[in-house]
Amino acid sequence: MTDELIFFTNPMSRGRIVRWMLEEAGCAYRTEILAFGSEMKAPGYLAVNPMGKVPAILHKGKIVTEAAAVCAYLADTFPEAGLAPPTGDRAAYYRWMFFAAGPVEAALSNKAFGFEVPADRQRAIGYGSIETVVDALEYAVTQSEYIAGDRFTAADVYVGSQIGWGMMFGTLEKRPAFEVYWQRISSRPAAIRAREIDDALVPPKA
Repeated sequence: MTDELIFFTNPMSRGRIVRWMLEEAGCAYRTEILAFGSEMKAPGYLAVNPMGKVPAILHKGKIVTEAAAVCAYLADTFPEAGLAPPTGDRAAYYRWMFFAAGPVEAALSNKAFGFEVPADRQRAIGYGSIETVVDALEYAVTQSEYIAGDRFTAADVYVGSQIGWGMMFGTLEKRPAFEVYWQRISSRPAAIRAREIDDALVPPKA
């Protein structure tokens, strides 16, 4: 079907973010599970994403990669789900979603691999320092009930996933503001449903 939405993922990847978004959107989709390595680097999938990484979606012949972009696309494509603010009220929505996709992702990834930006070089890197990023993120989750105002949006899916994973894997300190925010959004029915789907797809440990 030309309208079919195909979701390329692995249950042990950032694809979990998109799974949650798809469940929030309430749209029909088909899942293609790809193994790390051979399947993600195979020519067929490289035609979808030359990076050879998941997640990605194929919808009506259009490919979208990068979890934040997929979240934004799905919010716009399925407006009946109410996952994006009105067009004229998206300042905080865009601000914090792409803050999480840029400075937060970079800073937490560098921390995970033990890389620290020298103090005299912080002006040369987009996020400055991990401390600055974490303080800004804490500010973001304490200004309103949700990241972009008084209702849940796709930005909460993406920003919240960064916070939840960061605390789980120890790259983000468990500040009370983060824990309260994460508990609020991760208890949503779609979030629980998405976790259950992906958890069931994780291969058993040998």
